[in-house]
Amino acid sequence: MEQLQEKNIFTAAVNYARGCGKLTPREYRGAGEQTEKEILEVLVPADDAAAVFNYLYIAADINRPHGGLMYMAALGHATPFVPPELPLQD
Repeated sequence: MEQLQEKNIFTAAVNYARGCGKLTPREYRGAGEQTEKEILEVLVPADDAAAVFNYLYIAADINRPHGGLMYMAALGHATPFVPPELPLQD
């Protein structure tokens, strides 16, 4: 998330899921043997989508065995949120 902020990407969320990958050995596929997976969702303007996708692909080290999964999809609706500027308190 900090690396995303350095790229001026502030619309991101991290969620978690449990499961096993397709290549997980059969002996590790039981209900108690699942692993926790991180899911990163990022919302960017369409004009920036390809560049951000490429950046995340490299930064997340996806191009390796068991490196994870990425996909990109168009967003139907979104409302921009800009926090109000608050006065500094002493």
